[in-house]
Amino acid sequence: MLDFCIIGSGISGSTIANLLNKKFSVSVYDKARGVGGRSSFKRYKGKIGFDHGLQYLSPRSREFKSFTNKLIKKKVLKHWRGNHEFLNEKVKKDKKHIKLIGVKGNNDISKFLLKKINCNFQSELFEIKRQKDCWYLRFKDNKHVYSKNLILSIPFPQAKKLSSKFVKTKLFKNKVIMNSSLTVLLMTNKTGIKTSSFFTNDKVLGWVSKENSKKRFKCNKDLWVLQSTFEYGNKHTDNYRNKKKFFINVLLNKFKKIKKIKIKKTYFTHIHGWKYSSNSKPLKTQSYWDERIGLGICGDWFGGPRLENGWLSAHDLYGKITCK
Repeated sequence: MLDFCIIGSGISGSTIANLLNKKFSVSVYDKARGVGGRSSFKRYKGKIGFDHGLQYLSPRSREFKSFTNKLIKKKVLKHWRGNHEFLNEKVKKDKKHIKLIGVKGNNDISKFLLKKINCNFQSELFEIKRQKDCWYLRFKDNKHVYSKNLILSIPFPQAKKLSSKFVKTKLFKNKVIMNSSLTVLLMTNKTGIKTSSFFTNDKVLGWVSKENSKKRFKCNKDLWVLQSTFEYGNKHTDNYRNKKKFFINVLLNKFKKIKKIKIKKTYFTHIHGWKYSSNSKPLKTQSYWDERIGLGICGDWFGGPRLENGWLSAHDLYGKITCK
C-alpha cells in the first residue's frame, strides 16, 4: 500500500511529491495527458511548441529565489531576455524584474521534480472514501487505489467537492474566487515584430507572448500565445467550446489591431479555457493537514495567483507532515 497518493502534477503536487519521496512511497495521479498543470507545454512538432498557461517565473521570496537559482545552474531554467512592453499602466514596470522560463518548456520544473516518481496521467479522480486506516480512491476509468495518506493539489472548487465532508476546519468556508482565462495558440507567417511580450491595456486581450523569443527552437514562422483578461475569461470560459473559432478570431483581431499588423496566413490555431486560472486573494493559511486521517491539501490558491505560491504551499504542508 502507498504511503502517499498525490492528486495533481502542477508545481504544488510535484514539489510535495519530491519532498515526500525522500522518506515515503509516493505516486502521483493527474487527469491531464502530461505533467505540469497550468504550466503545461503544448508541443507542436519536435522542440517547437507553446507555453500553454504559465508564461514565466519572477521569484519574490528568498526561498524560491534560492530554488530557482539552483535550477538555473542545472540548466532546467534560464532567463527570458528580450523586449517586454508594458502598455498597461496598472502593471508596474520594474527594471530589476526578472523573467525565468523552462529551458525546454515551462513544465520543466515539474518534470525535474517528478523524474524519480511514479506518475499516472489521464487519471481523473472521481471519488474518495476513508476505509479503516486508509484512503480508497476511485478514478473515472474505474481504476482504484489504496493509500495511507492523500494529498490534493488541485483547484479550490475541486478540492472542496471531493473532500469537504472530511475537512473539519473552516477552510472551505473561505470565499475563494478562481479567475478564468482563455488562451489562444497561434502560428503565423513572419511578422517582423521584435517584441518578446507585452501587457495590453485592453479589456479583452490582456497578454501576448512571442514564443520564438524564448529561443528554444528555430522556426521560419512566428508562434504566439494570446491570453485574455480575467474579466473576459470569467464571462466566456464556460461556453467557449461551442464557439472556438469565434473566440480565436476575437483575440486574434484584438492582437492585430493593438500591434497594427497584417497577418497574411495562419498555419495553426488552438484555444484552451483555464477555468481555474488563479486566486488573487490569499488565505490566512498556506496549506491544510489532518494527521488523524492523513489528508493534506496544498496549492497556489492558498497564497495568491503566482506559481511561487504553490511551491511555498507544498513546503508548508511538508513541514506540517514532518513536524518541521
